[in-house]
Amino acid sequence: MPFLAATPVEKMTGPYARRWFALLVLCLSLLIVVMANTSLIVAAPDMTKDLGLSSSDLQWVIDGYTVPYAALMLVLGSIGDKYSRRGALITGLVIFAGGSVMGSTVDRTELVIAARAIMGVGAAVVMPATLSLLVAIFPKRERARAITAWTATSGLAIAVGPLVAGWLLEDHAWGSTFLINVPIAVVAVVGALVLVPPSKAERMGRIDYVGGLLSIVSVGSLVYATIEGPHFGWGAGPVTAAVVAGVGLLVFVAWELRHPHPMLDVRRFTQRPFSGSMTAVLFFFFGTFGAIYYATQFLQFVLGYGALETGVRLLPLAGAVFAGAAVTGRLTPKLGMKPMVVVGMVIGTVGVFLLTQVEKSSTYTDFLPTLTMLGFAIGLSVSPATDTIMDSFPESELGVGGGANDTALELGGSLGIAVLGSLLSTAYRDKLSDLVGGHLPATAMDTAKDSVGSGLAVAEQIAKTPSAGPQQAQALVDAVHQSFAHGVATTSLVGGIIMAAGTMIVLAVLPGRRASGRHRSQEPAGADAGREEQYTDAVRSS
Repeated sequence: MPFLAATPVEKMTGPYARRWFALLVLCLSLLIVVMANTSLIVAAPDMTKDLGLSSSDLQWVIDGYTVPYAALMLVLGSIGDKYSRRGALITGLVIFAGGSVMGSTVDRTELVIAARAIMGVGAAVVMPATLSLLVAIFPKRERARAITAWTATSGLAIAVGPLVAGWLLEDHAWGSTFLINVPIAVVAVVGALVLVPPSKAERMGRIDYVGGLLSIVSVGSLVYATIEGPHFGWGAGPVTAAVVAGVGLLVFVAWELRHPHPMLDVRRFTQRPFSGSMTAVLFFFFGTFGAIYYATQFLQFVLGYGALETGVRLLPLAGAVFAGAAVTGRLTPKLGMKPMVVVGMVIGTVGVFLLTQVEKSSTYTDFLPTLTMLGFAIGLSVSPATDTIMDSFPESELGVGGGANDTALELGGSLGIAVLGSLLSTAYRDKLSDLVGGHLPATAMDTAKDSVGSGLAVAEQIAKTPSAGPQQAQALVDAVHQSFAHGVATTSLVGGIIMAAGTMIVLAVLPGRRASGRHRSQEPAGADAGREEQYTDAVRSS
């Protein structure tokens, strides 16, 4: 099998000839990782009904993937740098496929959560490997275009996940939404062996496992507290996790500042291009993931669209991502990254604010501008920010760079879904209590206030009760719809304000084009600043 003996990218004297085909493999790997979350949006109602999931159970089905995914990326990216980035990509795909097979065959809640956790571990290996390989393969002059394609794939997956899941759910059980990952993963593994060259850091010292462990504890605890606290109350578990996260982050920073070869050189956060770009990714995905999360629920529960119909109506978001990517590819070299990132965040912020006008009578056309603006903003701003983040790391730390970028992305998305989802639930419960309080038995009222889906389920049960009848059921349906629309509008106001604040921070932190150029010239040699091609240094030293 001669392709297994392909020349490592670090030993090449010119650009890798098949780099654009390799990019297809990297994007395909990224596609299924993102789809694993977005497809769950439309599969959740069927899973809830079939497995009898409570709101806590469903949250853990989601979190089972998110927590290990966010917590492990930094460490696993570093391990990929040390031993083999291509090997990490293949290993992650195999783990991901194994978790998908398990998820498609089990029929108990705890086993579904376990399967999602295995998939999360696989995703934590795959994500930083895709970015580190991309940067290692592509010369600097082509890297922005490659990262734009990588970013566009993320946007495509946001829309394609619900679409594919909805199509499968028309004739199959929810387990099929897990199984669809397997053939894609197999194709990606074969493609990685044939088209992706071997790559690893040439001058990397020992892995900072203590720093890695501290990052796992800190990020994992932070994500857990972020998700559990807003949704289920700040009891002993979330509070303890928040304290552990805070202490862990302080210890992590102190350790990394003293370590000769840190897992993540935290001094990079003093560099404005890096810290500004990380902040942009964090805030951007906070707003977009949160808004897409509750907009999709409105399409399903209030407008009554099925899984496939919902997926189809998210396609404009994917198209807008590609449009934004095309624009940023042309304008970023001319205007610089700061204008593109800031303008993208402004567009996304306006898109979220538009949802403050949502009412019970709103239709899909009221959501279309927001979906389009969020998609365009993703395509416009995320790739320049990601390119800047990755350009801050030397060749020996590309996996860590990918892990840092992806951790900011996943942490922002988790915060958005958890915080905005909690605000939505609170606003929904309060409004429903005002509208129907005292008109339902206490047990039925508690159930109806749990979620919009539970409220509609209670109305369905009332419609079957001879003593109540369809009129009372329809009155509850109207109240549930009105309460959820109120929740969407209220939450969008808060989400828009948070995104606006994030935009102002990014505007202040990111340097202008001239300042950025001066900053790069003053960076230490270890940052590998200003290099034209990542692999050139290895060639010169060999």
